[in-house]
Amino acid sequence: MAAGVETEAPAGKGLKTGALGLWSAVVVGVASTAPAYSLAATLGFIVAYIGLQTPAVVVVAFIPMLMISVAYSELNKADPDCGTTFTWATRTFGPRSGWFLGGWGILASDILIMASLAQIAGQYLFLLFNNTHIGDNAASSWVLLVGVLWIVVMTYVCYRGIEISANFQKALLSIEAGMLGVFAVVALIRVATGHAPKGHISPSWSWFNPLDIPSFSTFIAGLILMIFIYWGWDTAVAVNEETEDPQKTPGRAAVISTVLLLAIYAVVTLAAQSFAGIGTHGIGLGNPDHQGDVLSVLGKAVFGSSWVGTVMTHLLLLMVLSSAAASTQTTILPTARTSLSMAVYRAIPSEFAKVHKKYLTPTTSTIAMGATSAVLYVIMNYLSSGSVISDSVTACGIFIAMYYGTTGFACAWYFRKTLTKTTRDLFM
Repeated sequence: MAAGVETEAPAGKGLKTGALGLWSAVVVGVASTAPAYSLAATLGFIVAYIGLQTPAVVVVAFIPMLMISVAYSELNKADPDCGTTFTWATRTFGPRSGWFLGGWGILASDILIMASLAQIAGQYLFLLFNNTHIGDNAASSWVLLVGVLWIVVMTYVCYRGIEISANFQKALLSIEAGMLGVFAVVALIRVATGHAPKGHISPSWSWFNPLDIPSFSTFIAGLILMIFIYWGWDTAVAVNEETEDPQKTPGRAAVISTVLLLAIYAVVTLAAQSFAGIGTHGIGLGNPDHQGDVLSVLGKAVFGSSWVGTVMTHLLLLMVLSSAAASTQTTILPTARTSLSMAVYRAIPSEFAKVHKKYLTPTTSTIAMGATSAVLYVIMNYLSSGSVISDSVTACGIFIAMYYGTTGFACAWYFRKTLTKTTRDLFM
């Protein structure tokens, strides 16, 4: 199918133009990474590999993320197409590379992660209402049902329009960022005042030294997981055809998003590691019993059991739930637009190029994304007995590295003839 791909740009795709400004695009980019969900589902696994040097991996992983965001920005200036990596790789390296490394990489990673997002949403909804019997049971059929319904609801929101989606994201991200900040501040204050539990560790600058990581193999394992935590900001570029000043705004939003994520992850990781330690028992981040969900355990310990602490703990649970909701929605957005672009360029059936006449959103692509994600979630949940989080995170890391890396190479090769014109061209 890739051999028949068209490489010339079609005259528009029917999406709503000028719907998003810079702030809306940044919100979409940051919300797509789901900082709270990503930390809850992945931080424990990174600590298991890296130990005290986890904050160092946060900083090191930011460097390639920043560089790839610049690659997205530069390529978007030259060709603001919602197909992003698929389109750019196709024009730079040919149809087969665009299909396999770009289009397939984006579709596979997004569909896989939907299972993990739905699982978190399902469990946290029950935990929010104090039903730990179901919430702590990853294999519960009730969790599975809520996860599937969650995908259906978010698919409908995406179907109704990009502006509704963006406004929904602003509300969810406000809850998420606010609670993450409160969590980090309270945890660090309790450590500083000597009110942290047994096993806590005073923060140290040595935690940011990557040279203290035991081995290169563990460093790579931790780095891939950290890349997963950063992943998602490229949604800000995937909605480029619906953004004001599509050649500049999406790229700026992508770069700003990565910088904001560095600040969030560095502070929260430092606070969590300092408060809980990296032990393998109790609330220690290295405890295998809660590696797939560290925030629900830490929330109770950080905020305490008073009525104020109970309220804050539930707000933290609501934050992770809203984070999963935001990311579910913003995972559907770029995937639907990638498949729309692929259909316009005849890389997949033209049915996926249909756009709603009223809402100006991809119709078949959005519905297909939601339906495929729901079916795959059910299958993965059944085969893994509920352990879909670790499975999907591991698989996604490879696909993410593949299509992000492809974007980086495409940028260098696309601009190879102009690299030496100015210092800026060579650097960027």
